[in-house]
Amino acid sequence: MKSKVGKKVFVYLVMVGITLVTIGPFMYTLFIALKSPGQGIYDGLLPTEPTITNFIDAFNKANFGTFLWNTIIVTGIAVPLNILFSSLAGYALSRIEFKGRGIVLTIIISTMTVPFQLYMAPLFQIAGDLGLRNTHLGLTVLQISTAFGIYFMRQAFLNIPKELEESAYLDGANRFQVWFKVAMPLVKPTIISLAIYTFTFTWGDYLWPLINTTESSMYTLSIGLAQMSQNFDGGNLKLISAASILTTIPSLLIFIWLQKHFISGVTEGAVKG
Repeated sequence: MKSKVGKKVFVYLVMVGITLVTIGPFMYTLFIALKSPGQGIYDGLLPTEPTITNFIDAFNKANFGTFLWNTIIVTGIAVPLNILFSSLAGYALSRIEFKGRGIVLTIIISTMTVPFQLYMAPLFQIAGDLGLRNTHLGLTVLQISTAFGIYFMRQAFLNIPKELEESAYLDGANRFQVWFKVAMPLVKPTIISLAIYTFTFTWGDYLWPLINTTESSMYTLSIGLAQMSQNFDGGNLKLISAASILTTIPSLLIFIWLQKHFISGVTEGAVKG
């Protein structure tokens, strides 16, 4: 009995420790952002007189609204397009028999092992040739369709019994209608999981927006935040912390809102081969 209690206590302590390590940096940043102008950064851990002044200043003084709007547009384009194209490709690879299907799937999966830095230069050149630099569409090219998304959706479609689709075919539905009206509703958790993944990656992406934008009016939040750290009087940590919190909140809220679907979606399409 004592050993069981000891094991439970140990497990709880480990969980508390992991939780503190995980949310500790976020909470510390939040405490700094809430400190008043009269309180020094290192004058205690907690803010003595909490204020949102730093959040207001961060939003007004650094063109934060423009950066936020650009990020919303880019993310709003990337998420639905990645879901659309990845689900179409994933469905084709899971249901349509064609010569070389295994080779195509292998090639798609193998691209996931290639670091972005290896094809960054040619992609930058292509974006320039197509007139996609300093454009919202140009900032989404990495997420319009992803190898991960295609493979993830394929695995989910493989879990759908073919009998359901055959019934739809007997009722006169074509393949596109079966994909949209039968298959897609059945993999809703996987779609939500892919949406969260795409949103999080696009919202926080730094390297591609950095090399594909030369005008400050096209900066996203990640680039704007980096610029803010250089322009705020040598790096005012309170304002930078406030901006960091503002940047993080949307992703955090979306994940909290959809976490149940995210977890079930990951387990639903994770292993079927």
